[in-house]
Amino acid sequence: MKPTQLTLITVLLLSGVTHSAMAEGNSLEQQILKLAPQADVNGDGKLSKEEEAAWNKTILKRSPEADKDGDGVLSTVEQQAVILQTVGPEGKVYVYKQEGDTSRELEIFFPKNHDPATKAVPGIILFHGGGWGGGSRVAFSYQCDYFASRGMVAATVTYRLRTKEDRAALTEEQSTKRVCIPDVKSAIRWFKQNAGELGVDPNRIVAGGGSAGGHISLIGTNNPGLNDPKDPKGIDTSVAAYVLFNPALSKSDAKDPEVDFLQHLRADFGPAIVFFGSEDPWFKKGWTPAAAKMKSLGITSVEMQIAEGQTHAFFNKQPWKDITLIAADQFLTKLGYLKGKPTLSMPETGETLSVKP
Repeated sequence: MKPTQLTLITVLLLSGVTHSAMAEGNSLEQQILKLAPQADVNGDGKLSKEEEAAWNKTILKRSPEADKDGDGVLSTVEQQAVILQTVGPEGKVYVYKQEGDTSRELEIFFPKNHDPATKAVPGIILFHGGGWGGGSRVAFSYQCDYFASRGMVAATVTYRLRTKEDRAALTEEQSTKRVCIPDVKSAIRWFKQNAGELGVDPNRIVAGGGSAGGHISLIGTNNPGLNDPKDPKGIDTSVAAYVLFNPALSKSDAKDPEVDFLQHLRADFGPAIVFFGSEDPWFKKGWTPAAAKMKSLGITSVEMQIAEGQTHAFFNKQPWKDITLIAADQFLTKLGYLKGKPTLSMPETGETLSVKP
């Protein structure tokens, strides 16, 4: 069954609010904080007038149609309408890590009638984008819901985001991107450690994500460093394959070896499918050097799929959301992780991906 559509606002603001939450009588401030926790810049659990104004500005910039009366300001009614549009598939939430008062969560989608006691199926764990400093796990709810409908246990993850304060706490050579990685590793370890309870085959786990999430999924599974010392010992973070949506690699990462994928890329890198828009600057500047190194290492198991004329984050909108899922489905079927044909249909408008050698 085709999963519920998420709106553009959902993808951009990346929330987890549903109509059921609205029914509980949460205040507008509470709803906004759940919709976009990054709006609470000072972390005091409240929205100041300045923080709410900044949140409104973000909505107006990314989704101007939210301003129904065209006055350049979002009224309470218009803000509520934005929140009510954020209705997508929901999984079961687990806490994989506790940091003080902050719970790091995975939202997991299970196949229909899945019985962990009798069957272990492949798993997939996806990390959202947002420039390493924004976003939310709901960005991949749609994809996780689809993969679950095809027989996988699929997780979308909340992880620590970098802040302005991190810059002051690190040396000049250290990238602030590194603060995201320990949570990536903790989430993967939790997923493996609880594979029996979840009904996941720990030897058939796929990792991936979009943009910054693609980058951190690669670092978290290939760099042996940046571990949380509280993580359980003896559980590695290696995975069997990757599904990557325009992973944001950068030449500037070389300044900090801990976040530079090229410095951790080895000849045994697993099979992967990678999606890019042909006009995405991250493609030529970031991924091309990685592809060149893969070629020099003799890696032939990475499949490139290009959306001609599209730019960064094209996979967040239809029909590309379904087109990339169909290609990912076919890739995972070739690996033996899925069976049968994709249950989504290619668009009648004719858009397709091209395979890059």
